[in-house]
Amino acid sequence: MIFNIAIILITLLYIVILELSKNVLAGWAIAVIAAVLMIALKGFITKKVSKRALGTCLMWIAFLVVLALNYKLTEPPFARVPAVANKNPQITDEITIDQGTLTGVYNEDKSVKVYAGIPYAAPPVGDLRFKEPQAPEPWEGVLACDEFGPMAMQQRNSTFFDSLTHILGWSDYQIKIGDEFREEVSEDCLYLNVFSPEKETDELLPVIFYVHGGSLTTGQPSYTEYRGESLAKRGVVFVDFAYRLGVFGYYASEDLAAESPNGTTGNYGLLDQIAALKWVHENIKAFGGDPDRITIAGESAGASSVNALCVSPLTEGLFEYAIADSSGIVAKKPFHTFRSYDEALEQGDITKNEFSVASSAELRSIPADELLKTTANNSAMTLDGYAITEQPYLTYEKGENHEKALLNGFNLKEADAFLLDTKATRDNYVELIAEDLGSFAQEMADVLPYDAAQRDEYFVIDRKGEAKGSLNTAYSAMWFSYSHYVWTNYMVQQNRPVYEYYFTKTNSRISNNHAGELPYAYGNLYWHAKNYDESDFELSEIMQNYWVNFAKTGNPNSEGLPEWPLVTSDSQLLLQLDNKIEPVTDPNLPLYEVIDHYMESAE
Repeated sequence: MIFNIAIILITLLYIVILELSKNVLAGWAIAVIAAVLMIALKGFITKKVSKRALGTCLMWIAFLVVLALNYKLTEPPFARVPAVANKNPQITDEITIDQGTLTGVYNEDKSVKVYAGIPYAAPPVGDLRFKEPQAPEPWEGVLACDEFGPMAMQQRNSTFFDSLTHILGWSDYQIKIGDEFREEVSEDCLYLNVFSPEKETDELLPVIFYVHGGSLTTGQPSYTEYRGESLAKRGVVFVDFAYRLGVFGYYASEDLAAESPNGTTGNYGLLDQIAALKWVHENIKAFGGDPDRITIAGESAGASSVNALCVSPLTEGLFEYAIADSSGIVAKKPFHTFRSYDEALEQGDITKNEFSVASSAELRSIPADELLKTTANNSAMTLDGYAITEQPYLTYEKGENHEKALLNGFNLKEADAFLLDTKATRDNYVELIAEDLGSFAQEMADVLPYDAAQRDEYFVIDRKGEAKGSLNTAYSAMWFSYSHYVWTNYMVQQNRPVYEYYFTKTNSRISNNHAGELPYAYGNLYWHAKNYDESDFELSEIMQNYWVNFAKTGNPNSEGLPEWPLVTSDSQLLLQLDNKIEPVTDPNLPLYEVIDHYMESAE
């Protein structure tokens, strides 16, 4: 009896591991068969075999070997993510653009057409690695755009670890049939996706062009948090896309600048974004979008990229408005996602030294999986003199930025998820702040004492400490919300419309942490509906209308919505997005004064 119970418990635990690892279902069947055979063989050994202990030992060894081999042999295959969730979707009519003819697929209620995996540039592989994106290649026949393109090359956690993250961190893990695969990752990644509403008129609709986040090292456009079906239903054409990341997107070297016809290096991912934006401007009319009414949008590193698109001389005239969540590079000394050209070159030298090569040309022959292992930091754009020609704040001071109106903002707990492994105490609080604020750390501690701020919740694995709430608050301001304070003020000085939000809504999933606003603004709560309640869906309805209104007119307001105040020199109010939507004063203003002092010293 004990033997049988042990076999059953081990098998159940093993099946849990298979589920979390997304192994194919055949692995489950093999595990069950192996368990049944173990129980049957145990009975046989008990009755027929004289050396029972030896027989039982060999049987256990065989059982464990079978489980190990089964785990390896039934690993989830790599595959592309379907464009829509409904099975066997209806195919759209054909669309013809300069590259060729293509079709998309309808969502379940046929209210939205999705065209996924459209190439917007040539594959950046072989000799095209570390080069500006090249024109896309035409195709013969009809291209079926029914799957998202591959993720850009990036470091990935194991599937098992990712599942645990969704259980312990996001609390949104789902057991379902059909997810037994790993999303394909490839250096050949320059594809975009178009979500277009099924409509009865020929009126061209405004376009939202979305840049995904991920520290410029991770991320994919198939992510459910910012898919475009819901906004398309509200009358916009939504576009998102992949771009080169990490060493493939932001590696810099002088020999590459020398070989480039534009003298550029270090901004290949940004140049991919610009190529995608130009593609949209040239082709979106075929999908029902208005090329003269494009709003660029992004979150985190995507928002930093939006900021870069706003100052790049290469994007002038390609868009009207900008939406930016939780990041920017307009500070005099950005804390992340932007670096000096010299620093970019230094990190490039690290990569060359790691692989014992003398030139970037030699790096082109190294397999992508190997190159990905570099320890160099390639998570920032740089001043290359082509895509970005001066410090971004200087462009804003001259009033030469491109966005005619701005919707931007931040969340309550922006930094918390990035500081999980840090224990903040009374004794090390100032030292931890000094890592980014230098000699101004004590001034920050005077304004925000170690025990001044408390969090209403922490992640399970957070190391905490009595100063953790204040440390999280300080870094949320430094790394994230300060850039919006600066960006908003530049727009006010230029007398351009600017609206800023402060997202504080709690839920059982991402809550008001970094990226928590995304499923609300883009209408994707339904992907994890069990984590949200009626108040969440009500807020999402309002936020979607704000975002769509802004894309249409440069103003988020319309009849029936809570008034979102324009930020002016006389009124610096933000709109708090929560169960109660109301104008509030930015709670981080005293912290910004300290950061201002740090920035002034950095000039």
